[in-house]
Amino acid sequence: MSVLARRGEAREMDADALVSKVEGLNRLLKVVAGRVPVDRLTTARAVVDRAGERLRLSRDHTVVALAGATGSGKSSLFNALSGLELSRVGYRRPTTAAAHACVWNPTGAAELLDWLGIPKRHQVARESVLDGESEAPLRGLVLLDLPDFDSVEVTHHLEVDRITGLADLLIWVLDPQKYADAVVHQRYLRGLTKYTEVTVVVLNQIDKLSPDDARRCLDDVRRLLDEDGLHEARLAGASAKTGSGVDGLRELLAKTVADRQATLQRLAGDVDTAVESVEHLVGPEIAEDAVDRAMVNTLATKLGDSAGVSAVASVAAATYESRGLRTTRWPIARWLARVRPDPLRRMAARVGAPLPTPNGGRHRHAAAEPSAAQRSQVDLAVRALGNQVSEGLPEPWPEAISAAGRTNVDMLPDELDSVISETDLGVYYTPFWWRLVNGMQWLFFTAAVLGGLWLLGRVTVAFLALPELPMPTVGIFPIPTIMLVAGVLLGLVTGALARRLIFIAARRFGERAERTLRAAVAAVARERVVAPIRTELAAYADARAALAAARGES
Repeated sequence: MSVLARRGEAREMDADALVSKVEGLNRLLKVVAGRVPVDRLTTARAVVDRAGERLRLSRDHTVVALAGATGSGKSSLFNALSGLELSRVGYRRPTTAAAHACVWNPTGAAELLDWLGIPKRHQVARESVLDGESEAPLRGLVLLDLPDFDSVEVTHHLEVDRITGLADLLIWVLDPQKYADAVVHQRYLRGLTKYTEVTVVVLNQIDKLSPDDARRCLDDVRRLLDEDGLHEARLAGASAKTGSGVDGLRELLAKTVADRQATLQRLAGDVDTAVESVEHLVGPEIAEDAVDRAMVNTLATKLGDSAGVSAVASVAAATYESRGLRTTRWPIARWLARVRPDPLRRMAARVGAPLPTPNGGRHRHAAAEPSAAQRSQVDLAVRALGNQVSEGLPEPWPEAISAAGRTNVDMLPDELDSVISETDLGVYYTPFWWRLVNGMQWLFFTAAVLGGLWLLGRVTVAFLALPELPMPTVGIFPIPTIMLVAGVLLGLVTGALARRLIFIAARRFGERAERTLRAAVAAVARERVVAPIRTELAAYADARAALAAARGES
C-alpha cells in the first residue's frame, strides 16, 4: 500500500526567504526584549536559536525521525527501511533513552549528529560496496529510531520530545489497535498543525487486517487527523513484516532527500509557531504623526498651567506697564506714585508669581520649589498623553509608552520653572518712544518750574518794593505764566496719552509674553516627554515591520 497524497500542494520554501523570516523574528525579539517578561519569549527565542543552528549545519542531510508507541512495530519498520537489523524489536524495548541513527553517506554529518545528541555507539553508516548504487537515492538521509513515547521511563518520552523538536521530517507509526490513543493525538499530533508538510502518519501492521478492514482503519485515521487539524498530513499503510508499503515509504524518503525542502519546511513551521506565540504583542498600525501638534499643544498648555505661565505673564505685563508709567509720567506724578504702596508686590503675591528682576536686560524669576500640586498636575498631564497615544495598542506598549513619557517626570517641574525664569521676555527693554516722552516730560517740567520761579521772583521783588523789570508777554499773557501753565498742562496731557498707549502696549506685551513662555514650555515638553514617546512609537513600528518580515509578508 503506497503513501497517500496530501490534500493540498506543498509550499516551496526558499532558503533566503526563510532566513529573512528568522531575521525578522529575531529583530522582533530584540525590540520587545526588556518590555516583555523573558518567559513569554522562550518559545520564539528557542526557535531563532534552533533555526540558526540548523541552517548552519549540513544542508546535504535530511533528518527523519520514526516515533511510535510500544508495540507499534516502529523498530521493525526502521529495520525494513534501512534494510538492516539495527534496532531490537518486540514489546521489551531497550532500556536506553537515546535514539538510534542510520546515516546514508555520513560524510559531513558528524556535527549534525552531535547537535541531535545521538551517541556515536548508536550511529550506523549505511551503504557498502555490496550495495552498489541501490541505496544512492537515500544518500543524505539520517533516519532516527526514537524510544517509545508511551514508555514508563520518563527519560524515554523526554528524548522523544527533544528529537521531534529537531527532526526535519516526522513519521508517526501507529498500529491498528492503538491508533486512536489519546496520548499520541493530544500530546503530539494536535501540536503539529504548523508542520503538516513534514508530518507523515503510517498505520503499521496492516497485514493483521483484511483489505476492507485496512481501508476502514485508514479512513478512520484520516478522520482523526482531520480532527487534529492535520488535514494535509500524508497517511500511509504499511507492514514491516510483509514489506507492504515499505517501498512507498522509501520512495517518499528518497524524494524528501532529493528535494531538500524538509529542513526548510520544518524550520518554516517552527517560525510560524513562534510568530503565533508573539504576534499578540503587536497590534494596529500607528500613524507617523501619532503625537501631532494638537497633542503637543495640549500637553504644553497643561504643563504651562502647572508652572503658572499665565500668572508669570501677568506679572511681567504689570511690570512692563509700571515701568512705562514711571518713565512717561510727569515727574511730580512719579514722585507721588512712589509714596503709595507698590501694587506690583500685591499682585505678585495674589497670583503666586515672583517679581521679575533685571539681569543683563533679561527677565528672570526667582525659582521656587515646585509644590506637590504642581508635580501632580505634571504627572497627570504626561499620563494623559501616554494614554491617548497608546489607545488601542496591545500590552506591553501602553505601559512602555507611558513609562517612556514619564522618564523625566520627576525633574520636569524644576526644569519648567528654570526655563520660565530664564526666558527673555524683554520686561526691562525701554522702547524709544518711552525715552522720547520722558525727554518731553522733563522739558515740560523744566518749563513749568522756570515759569513758576520767574513768577515767584516777580512776587518777591514786588513784596520787597524793588524796581521791576518789564514783563515780557505774548499777546496779553506773560511768558512766565505761559511757561508754568503750558508746562503743567502739556505734562499732564502727555502723561495721560502715554498712559493710554502703555495700557494697550502692556496688554499686548502680556499676550506676547505668555506665548513666549508657552513656546519655551512646549520645547521642554517635546524634548522631555514627546521625544521619548516617539522613540517608543518608533520601536513599536519596528516591531510591526519585524513581525511582517517574520510572517514572510512583503
